[in-house]
Amino acid sequence: MGSTAAVVTAALVPTCAAAWLVWGATGDPSDQGRDRAVPESVAALPSGRMSAPARGTSDAKAPMSTKPLAGRVVVLDPGHNPTNNRHTSAIARKVDIGTARKECDTTGTATNAGYPEASYTLDVSRRVRKILAARGATVKFTQDGNRAYGPCIDERARIGNNAKAAAVVSVHADGSAAGNRGFHVILPASVHKGVADTRAITKPSRALGIALRDHFKKATGTKPSNYIGGGTGLDVRNDLGGLNLSRVPKVFIECGNMRDPKDAALVTSAAWRQKAAQGIADGITAYLEGRG
Repeated sequence: MGSTAAVVTAALVPTCAAAWLVWGATGDPSDQGRDRAVPESVAALPSGRMSAPARGTSDAKAPMSTKPLAGRVVVLDPGHNPTNNRHTSAIARKVDIGTARKECDTTGTATNAGYPEASYTLDVSRRVRKILAARGATVKFTQDGNRAYGPCIDERARIGNNAKAAAVVSVHADGSAAGNRGFHVILPASVHKGVADTRAITKPSRALGIALRDHFKKATGTKPSNYIGGGTGLDVRNDLGGLNLSRVPKVFIECGNMRDPKDAALVTSAAWRQKAAQGIADGITAYLEGRG
């Protein structure tokens, strides 16, 4: 049996090799000029023998990497509301913020030429949403110009809490005296009074605020406030309901002073508002990725 099998095997090797040469010479004429693949059932070995492909190999493509913010929820809180001024009695209603009772909402400020803060905050927030959504985040708004007024500051906080947001940013612009310029980020103080308890969020909120400050400065080329925060671009407060009532990391950003002519020229520029949005989005992204 052993001698006969050897003779048969020896006879088959040249036959298989000849068959391969014939296949190579008579393949599909339309394949001229391309590299022809060896049939899946055979592969040339250095010894001239034919063998099946090694087991365990696979042509399956590696899975595509996920977007960096996939699965993360971000809440954007565009400050005020473009039609708050039509509902002054409703927004004057007081709500409990733990440390005090404050107005439900306010109308916000405006440039001397009449460009409202509420229009600015909505525009920038929508730009931020587009950037973050492209990075995979689920972005929710407290209001998107679709409410008669508000929401009230306590409801704004609840929206972020109920969404279990990884980060909440309230977008604003300031209304200070001319000559006061620059942006600043407002952080929650450690508050534990009445319905307010920020003890668990002060540290992560500070990290979010620092990332926001650094990236906003980089993207816009503007400097931190020259009138609040001692040049740090950070301000800690315990009198803002949106922060006091938050149970998730949250900060406010005052993007500039709308009553200063130079800052007003920035906030009314669509190109600059895009830079502002980029800075806010980059700051949120850096915080969520742990890059600071």
